[in-house]
Amino acid sequence: MAALSPDRFLSSQNLTSMAFQFPEFAILALAMTITMMTGGIDLSVVGVANFSAVTAALILTHFADPSMSGSQSLTWLALAIFAAVLVGCISGFINGILVSFFGLPAILATLGSGLVFTGFAIAMTGGSAVMGFPDTVALIGNSQIIGIPVPLIIFGVLATLLGLILTRTAFGLRVTMYGANPLAALYAAVNIDKMLVKVYMLAGVFSSVSGLIVMSRANSAKADYGSSYLLLAVLIAVLGGINPYGGYGRVIGVVLAVLSMQFLSSGLNMLQVSNFAREFIWGALLILVMVINTYSSRLSANRGR
Repeated sequence: MAALSPDRFLSSQNLTSMAFQFPEFAILALAMTITMMTGGIDLSVVGVANFSAVTAALILTHFADPSMSGSQSLTWLALAIFAAVLVGCISGFINGILVSFFGLPAILATLGSGLVFTGFAIAMTGGSAVMGFPDTVALIGNSQIIGIPVPLIIFGVLATLLGLILTRTAFGLRVTMYGANPLAALYAAVNIDKMLVKVYMLAGVFSSVSGLIVMSRANSAKADYGSSYLLLAVLIAVLGGINPYGGYGRVIGVVLAVLSMQFLSSGLNMLQVSNFAREFIWGALLILVMVINTYSSRLSANRGR
């Protein structure tokens, strides 16, 4: 992309723009990563993100007047953020219950719950966008700290946190063990139901943070924002080396995949490639990566024999 458009692609303006843009779907990819590590998936991440954002937006528009002082609006912003994260946590808890205690396939449970969460958001807003926030809301998605975009800082913190959870905690070990071999995890006395509920709750919290960033950057919240992010989140997780069948994956791989996808997306945008062609490229890339990974695994297994 730099070779095709060096003056525009490598400009400081474009690099800053990309740093503001990719955390929206990158955090959803982190949510997808933790669930795929267990051999499951969370197709409700976009629905949870929008549901959480709509909840925060309604609190801000009903209780925080744009003319409020900075300290008052910050207080309401903090309460709105807490409510959004709580909604994400509860949504993830519901997903976890459906997958663990009811034994539903994760792909079907989260597909259905995602539609339910989207339906709640539509019912709360009548299908229209919620806007009219205090200026302090822009701090989440449109501000910088020492020249670094706040969304990028949030993504870095969450990626580091997830990496530490998966590699430095007993919970992360249980997640990896269960994804690699559910039967072995059962015989190792892992409380699988409790572990799965925690996994989907964590994914819900990550999704709610992504929804808050989208709300801040768009200065509005709506039930259908980021509809293309679901495919992108799955693609990034797989491209980053997360095994769709569970048991293996590294957060650093997901981070590199996020950067690769952002560079690709930004480059295609500069080349004036349509959104439809972009989604075609993403889908084809997802299939290609899966085919290569599957073929490589079979080749390794045959060599091992």
